[in-house]
Amino acid sequence: MTQSPARRPLKVLLAAPRGFCAGVDRAIQIVERAIEKYGAPVYVRHEIVHNRHVVERLRNLGAVFVEELHECPDDRPVVFSAHGVPKSVPAEASRREMIYLDATCPLVSKVHVEAQRHYDAGKEIVLIGHAGHPEVVGTMGQLPEGAVTLIETVEDAQVYQPRDPSKVAFATQTTLSVDDTAEIVATLRARFPDMAAPHKEDICYATTNRQEAVKGVAEKADLLLVIGSANSSNSVRLAEVGRRAGCPAHLIDDAGALDLGWLDAVQVVGVTAGASAPEDLVQGVIDRMAERFAVTVEVAEAARETVSFKLPRALAETA
Repeated sequence: MTQSPARRPLKVLLAAPRGFCAGVDRAIQIVERAIEKYGAPVYVRHEIVHNRHVVERLRNLGAVFVEELHECPDDRPVVFSAHGVPKSVPAEASRREMIYLDATCPLVSKVHVEAQRHYDAGKEIVLIGHAGHPEVVGTMGQLPEGAVTLIETVEDAQVYQPRDPSKVAFATQTTLSVDDTAEIVATLRARFPDMAAPHKEDICYATTNRQEAVKGVAEKADLLLVIGSANSSNSVRLAEVGRRAGCPAHLIDDAGALDLGWLDAVQVVGVTAGASAPEDLVQGVIDRMAERFAVTVEVAEAARETVSFKLPRALAETA
């Protein structure tokens, strides 16, 4: 009997924290509890979070995902996604006397409140973010059209012309690259020294922690695998942060997207997951690597997270 060749060792450096943040966890629970309370179908305006596996699982439970409110019937509950919605959406739901549940992440809601506060104070608002992302659409939709100017790059910041340079305030999308955003803010501050800032950093704790964890892993790894969907802003940023730290990186949806050939010359592989990616996908990727390699796993912890957010009152009794 021929003996199978010994598998080559492969060290997996597992970033911590990774995966679900408190806002994502809350949003998913809202959909699950809404289905328990009201029965299927429950409509969800936009993907509840940007992860294909999460969306498919909830769809199988009875969630119906739509892009706009007009696609929802009046007599079924609708959940607004974690990314937030323009003010016109709940206003329309109220007009139609719909049951609606707002799964907007509380940290996104905080940005909405601050944007309103700056607007009420007569400031011109600059929003640093990515055009077309639902969080950006929702934040800009808190205020009248034209009240918010979107800045995507340092170049945008260099050419932005406010009506009154002494009355500028900025806010940011919560899932941006911390380093990229700092560069844009520095450019704006150099031009508008009186620019008003958020009370507290808009980029959320989970985004910041996951990026810091990736920087630590990237220093020691030959390759970085980021588990998350391509439309997930925070997942895309994690891959960018890894590459910027000098580590080649691949963004993959799940174990099925992992090409084991990538690991042929790799001794240490870093693994993380975006804030909307479930932990079972991480385990699936590790299991796939273990099919070919003698895998050892080491956790690289950059921070410990204890944040949790309450469910809406209408669902709390089903908890």
